[in-house]
Amino acid sequence: MSINKTIFSFLFFCFGFLVFAQSAQIKGVIFDKKNQPVGNVNVSCRGVGTQSNENGFYVLNVPASQKVIVIFSHVSLKKASVSVYLKPNEDYEFNLIMSDQDEQMGEVVITVNNKKRVQGITIIEPEILRKIPGANAGIENILKSLPGVNSNNELSTQYAVRGGNYDENLVYVNEIEVYRPFLVRSGQQEGLSFTNTDLVQNIDFSAGGFQAKFGDKLSSVLDITYRNPTKFGVVAEASFLGGSLAVDAVSKNKKWSAITGVRYRNNSLLVKSQETQTNYTPTFADVQTNINFNASKKWQWSFLGNISQNNYQYQPLTRQTNFGTINDPKALLIYYEGQEKDKYLTYFGAAKATYVASENATYKIIASAYHTQEQEHFDIFAQYRLGEVDSNIGSETFGDVAFSRGIGSQLNHARNDLDELIINTEIKGFHNWKQNQLEWGAKFTRESIRDRVIEWEVIDSAGFSINPPIKFLPKKNEPYAPYVRPLVPYQNVRATNYVDINRLSVYVQWSRKGYLGNNEIWMNAGVRSQNWEVFNGDLVSKMQVTFSPRAQISLKPNWNKDIFFRLSGGLYQQPPSYRELRDANGVVNFDVKAQQSIHLVLSNDYIFKMGKRSFKMVSELYYKFLTDVNPYVLDNVRIRYAAANNAKAYSQGFDFRLNGEFVSGTESWFSFGYLRTEENSNNKGFIARPTDQRLKFGLLFQDYIPNIPSVKLYLNLVYNTGLPGGSPSYSDPYLYQNRLRDYRRADLGFSKVLIDEKSASIKSGWLKNFKELAIGLEIFNLFDNQNAITNTWVRDVYTKNQYGIPNYLTTRVFSVKVNARL
Repeated sequence: MSINKTIFSFLFFCFGFLVFAQSAQIKGVIFDKKNQPVGNVNVSCRGVGTQSNENGFYVLNVPASQKVIVIFSHVSLKKASVSVYLKPNEDYEFNLIMSDQDEQMGEVVITVNNKKRVQGITIIEPEILRKIPGANAGIENILKSLPGVNSNNELSTQYAVRGGNYDENLVYVNEIEVYRPFLVRSGQQEGLSFTNTDLVQNIDFSAGGFQAKFGDKLSSVLDITYRNPTKFGVVAEASFLGGSLAVDAVSKNKKWSAITGVRYRNNSLLVKSQETQTNYTPTFADVQTNINFNASKKWQWSFLGNISQNNYQYQPLTRQTNFGTINDPKALLIYYEGQEKDKYLTYFGAAKATYVASENATYKIIASAYHTQEQEHFDIFAQYRLGEVDSNIGSETFGDVAFSRGIGSQLNHARNDLDELIINTEIKGFHNWKQNQLEWGAKFTRESIRDRVIEWEVIDSAGFSINPPIKFLPKKNEPYAPYVRPLVPYQNVRATNYVDINRLSVYVQWSRKGYLGNNEIWMNAGVRSQNWEVFNGDLVSKMQVTFSPRAQISLKPNWNKDIFFRLSGGLYQQPPSYRELRDANGVVNFDVKAQQSIHLVLSNDYIFKMGKRSFKMVSELYYKFLTDVNPYVLDNVRIRYAAANNAKAYSQGFDFRLNGEFVSGTESWFSFGYLRTEENSNNKGFIARPTDQRLKFGLLFQDYIPNIPSVKLYLNLVYNTGLPGGSPSYSDPYLYQNRLRDYRRADLGFSKVLIDEKSASIKSGWLKNFKELAIGLEIFNLFDNQNAITNTWVRDVYTKNQYGIPNYLTTRVFSVKVNARL
């Protein structure tokens, strides 16, 4: 294994020298005053030029992340020029009407926002990521404030979208798919998410109805582009929860560029605010690099790499949870022995080559490898007392357990290990002709999984071992009638699997912009297909194939108001991952089919001004009907599948978001979501799915003191109604339909900007090297709400009742943060 690590590390850094500097693209159609296309128009920028064809169409690559002038000239028409600023990889459509009388000049700051608005994509500015407070600050922290995106665990970066689960979300960085860990069962084990916010330039998110170019998942797409630096720079951050450092570097000839980030995180401050007293020593750290090389006008290269190590050492000591009512207070008191040692080591590397064959054809080749080694080892012995609390204020034992109604113990053991290697090779093509765009791609994936699971749990109540709730054991009346058969663990899972999966996926999609009368219309249609085989030793599954047609149509009426209407949908299919193939007992089922979902999304967005401030209102109605559903149980963030396509389900809802300048010069938003999702397993009838979070309210707000604008305020507030759950993990959901309490959380941040680009006059001494410097105070869980993620079930030996005692998340926590940019 050490040889593999050495080879992988060597390749990681060697591939770093295959790099490219990304550019942007401006294209469109040139007309004359009679709306006739004009050919042979010279279009140039900084010595690089092209000509429009007989249909007036042109396409030109221009430098990104800088202001450039594009010049249009023709022998019989007056020259026109436009000053533009494009971001890397932006593809903007700019149509021009040339005059034979007046020379046209203008300055336009162009982004791809209009194009993505047509596609129904939510754009998040990276600057927001670094400002908005959260227990797990980053992209996922912002996503959870959007409508349709739900999470009830601030320690986790996982999120569910419109009734789906955590495994149904696609995440891309620089067009490369990234993966979530396999063995993680609680949010406090996760550590760092893959995406380094210090490196991010563009963030695009779609909650459904996305195009065929995106992969085979049922719920959402998060598409992230890392920054391509144009000059040297340093960004640093430090807080009580950890720190980060990012360095931008550019070669003298501007052909080479690189950005590298290092992060360290320690969640002790948050975890120790919970009711369980612990010795907790986590170490979450990673290093990422994105290196680019512009070899020529035709060839460009890049490399993205990541090494991540998460060590989680957890030793619980004691816990007391008070519950019940004022008249009948109760408490659960637990004493622990033992510890948990988890380790997650991940290597990731991807190389990409881009070839610009002509102004109308571009090709990309991408190769990536993802290797994760995960270990989850624990032995934790818990002895508990369930009793009545002394509520006499004058008593010396006020708040203590005065009378025990139940005693018992529990021993949990696990030796789970996983080694997974995923290798991808992909080719893409992009073609333009007239008003049409054609995009296609093919991708081969090889997944190799080596998995060992050993888990068992023994429960003792009042001195009697509790047998598992399975049917073949005889009924008994413990503790009054003794049980004389051999003792068995309450839960026992043992399995070893060696699984390989081969996947081949292809897609093709077509896009076109046109006119319907005087109204602008955009159309997109495409199809995806995937076939896969599963191998387990000598056993081979039958090959399965899926087809997923998808389409979008957007209409911008010729009205005085800036409003869009969109209709999107299709058949979305999710071939099973290894996690979906393995059932709760660790057995792999080769015959699991792809889950299918028919999406229908109707939406509109409206941009308007209120006074002198701009606002955007987006509303969406959606319906999803799912077949061949693979039911699952959600425990904290751990998903355990039935590994059977024995259910059907539906999701329906409404999302609303209003964002804009509630305070001049800042962006804030309010979001609301309604969701109803239910499933029917084995024709037993429809019941709520584990992610049926009916109502969601989110508020992200930025403000500053008018007379002291350097003092800023940031508020991140979320309210979600309770999820179905909290029942014992072995229970039949058709018999136990409990809901957790509502999730309410507000995180507040204050920042004092000491130095920015406008404060050059105070830069002296060592401060002169800073472009930005700020210090802030963050208050997590401002109102100290008690949010529960699961329940601990304890039996009262006298009444034989079971009590569900909430497992609370974090309480109010204070932190200090310093940000700097050189």
